[in-house]
Amino acid sequence: MTQRETWTTRLGFILAAVGSAVGLGNIWGFPFQAGRNGGAAFLLVYLVVVLLVGLPAMLIEFVVGRRSKKNPVDAFRELGYGSWTFAGALTAFIAFWILSFYSVVGGWVIRYLVGSLTGAYFGGTEVGNYFLSIAMGPDAVAFHALFMLLSVGIVALGVSDGIERATKLMVPSVVVLLVGIAVWAATLSNAGAGYDFYLSPDLGEVQWGTVIPYAVGQAFFTLSLGMGAMITYASYLGEDDSLPADGGIIAVLNTLVGVLAGLVVFPVLFHYDPNIDLSGAGGSGTAFTTLSSAFAGLGSGGRVLASVFFFVLLIAALSSSISLLEVVTSYVLDNTDYERSSVSVGAGSAVFLFGLPAALGLNWLGLQDASGIDTLTWYNDIAYNLLLPLSVLAVAVFVGWVYGRDALDEIRRGSETGNWFSVTWLWFVRLVVPAGILFTLVLGVQTLLVNAQVLAGPVFEFG
Repeated sequence: MTQRETWTTRLGFILAAVGSAVGLGNIWGFPFQAGRNGGAAFLLVYLVVVLLVGLPAMLIEFVVGRRSKKNPVDAFRELGYGSWTFAGALTAFIAFWILSFYSVVGGWVIRYLVGSLTGAYFGGTEVGNYFLSIAMGPDAVAFHALFMLLSVGIVALGVSDGIERATKLMVPSVVVLLVGIAVWAATLSNAGAGYDFYLSPDLGEVQWGTVIPYAVGQAFFTLSLGMGAMITYASYLGEDDSLPADGGIIAVLNTLVGVLAGLVVFPVLFHYDPNIDLSGAGGSGTAFTTLSSAFAGLGSGGRVLASVFFFVLLIAALSSSISLLEVVTSYVLDNTDYERSSVSVGAGSAVFLFGLPAALGLNWLGLQDASGIDTLTWYNDIAYNLLLPLSVLAVAVFVGWVYGRDALDEIRRGSETGNWFSVTWLWFVRLVVPAGILFTLVLGVQTLLVNAQVLAGPVFEFG
């Protein structure tokens, strides 16, 4: 087996972890999750979830990763609890599952970046038709492959030379460019209406049955929890790093990027259409079709804005995809003598093949109807509402109730926080995190069952 790599600097780990968290889930998904779930009400619930559930859960994964110095699958065995290996295997499977459709969306981002630079969807009826022309079929497969190739290229270079160097460039670029676009968006007419929708909570708009599970799922997704990424990244950490301090910085930066994305998206949308209704937004292409229409409505300035926005989106998507690909890569490297370059190519190829159905057609096997539920939305809902909560729950139960005393030792190592913090954190892990996840699971499964009933008609009518 090859010698295990490490981060060269603490900043490298923080930016890599932020890069894992700051991806399509923040910039592509977050504003539209907020849009269809009450705007500011969703934002408020999301922030509470990040504080009470997300940050404690992130520290759980840091503890497992740094203590074991192993990939998620082998981590539990290394800690002396081989019967819990299933929890790590679940996180690795989820990373593989999510990356398979995430890469398809990454291909769309590349197409929209090219389309923005060339003006391909500006003018006439092209805005409405462009998404359908690029979202499925041979072109979508080709750009799905290109996105995976970019991800593989970075991971193949290694932890310090590839992931760390790339994220040190990517993450600051995302933040700087988003701030610039947000400042420009503030000058648009009707931007105030967008801010009101996004920043003025109306708790009467909260539909608890949908907002809470999506807010928890969004928190897990945007913090890269339940996918093995944070376990993997923490396994490359040194002993002197403060896990609570690093986790707090990562959670704050991740949340700020999500909020920044909303400060770009909502002023643009409300400038484009002061009466826009996002409550019924559904389907995986909503962000692309709605935003591209808004950008096209801004004239020549819209082309520049769109180009910068989709460039930011591409950087963010790559910074997340490399973390998910590293989960699979690290498992093989920890258990074989293969070279990293060969392993990353093999893992990327497997992910590409698994994602082909989503790239070949949004209505694969007829799974699409007027409700806007499509193959990618179905993949996404399974990840958000079922797999991620189950994965985080399993690791939380292990750390809180099985590994408790050793977990306290690990959370204190390299940290200047008092005993009160570690003990409070452990009880949050034991009680608050599982309670929040279980409540979310019940609501999330109900949502999946409703969607399954909607999809049952097309499936049974197939053929």
